[in-house]
Amino acid sequence: MSSLSVYEEGQPGAPVLQTSDPHEIASLLAPMGVRFERWEGPAIPPKEAAEEVILEAYRPWLDRLMGETGAGSADVLRMNVQTPDLATLRARFLAEHTHSEDEVRFFVHGGGHFVLHVGGHIYDVGCTQTDLISVPEGTRHWFDAGPEPDVVTLRIFTHKEGWVARYTGDEIARRFPSYAS
Repeated sequence: MSSLSVYEEGQPGAPVLQTSDPHEIASLLAPMGVRFERWEGPAIPPKEAAEEVILEAYRPWLDRLMGETGAGSADVLRMNVQTPDLATLRARFLAEHTHSEDEVRFFVHGGGHFVLHVGGHIYDVGCTQTDLISVPEGTRHWFDAGPEPDVVTLRIFTHKEGWVARYTGDEIARRFPSYAS
């Protein structure tokens, strides 16, 4: 189930707002330029499906989104306990960072938390299967799929370099609860 917990920046233990209503989540995130929606419709491909099969299943949504955003490519990211060097990869995602383009993810299987640091608040967005989130370029955030992830996502890129993080050096992510799968 999708979720949103909002914290004051200095109060990691006590959320000031919590909701699992996808429409409310989208409404609360929209003023920050964050896009949140659910892509209902196609039969969800098996977790083990080839990248081409997954991309083709969501082609109408991808084409629309890429046309709206000017994105140039999409791929499939799989993360699970067999992912090589998983601990290092997780540590990279858990450090607060920004990007020079929107970070767009659609969750085909599994889930994870995009945690945004905006305007003195922390917005912990729990994304699950069929959720799309687009975090605007320059937004401070981190991502947590847990210590034993099992997630398949579509990633959409504008730049051919793909996922490039600019780390802020702020240790704030360590002060807030992490996702436990």
